[in-house]
Amino acid sequence: MNIRRFTKADAQDVSALIRKTVGISNREDYPEDVINALIDLETPEHVLERAGWTHFYVAVEGESIIGCGAIGPYWGKEDESSLFTIFVLPEYQGKGVGRAIVDTLERDEFFLRANRIEIPASITGVPFYRKLGYDYKNGITEPDEEHIIRLEKRR
Repeated sequence: MNIRRFTKADAQDVSALIRKTVGISNREDYPEDVINALIDLETPEHVLERAGWTHFYVAVEGESIIGCGAIGPYWGKEDESSLFTIFVLPEYQGKGVGRAIVDTLERDEFFLRANRIEIPASITGVPFYRKLGYDYKNGITEPDEEHIIRLEKRR
């Protein structure tokens, strides 16, 4: 497996990866309508839009994209950043792919310049991010109106 920067040609495959992962991995933690809304949102065009203002990476095994993740500025700030769109195909979860993606994001210039990094995490992703040193923002452990739990790490 290697991790490289996203290219426009990856948009279709990344969209399919996110949709598949959400439909399988997040199903236990979210109602059907929330799952369907996220699947509908994650089009190739949406992936390209996100890649336009973040540093977006893909994990590749052979010719297949098996994971993705992005980092960008937190609301335009230079001393705060956010991790986004971290997904690993279900059949590769628990094999170090997610950790390798986060390690790559934590070596990116958006991470290195930041004092604080936030992750708008799914309920499903919280245990993974907590293992990597991210904690609940403002001590809030319940999902917000967007169905996410905000985690953060300070450097």
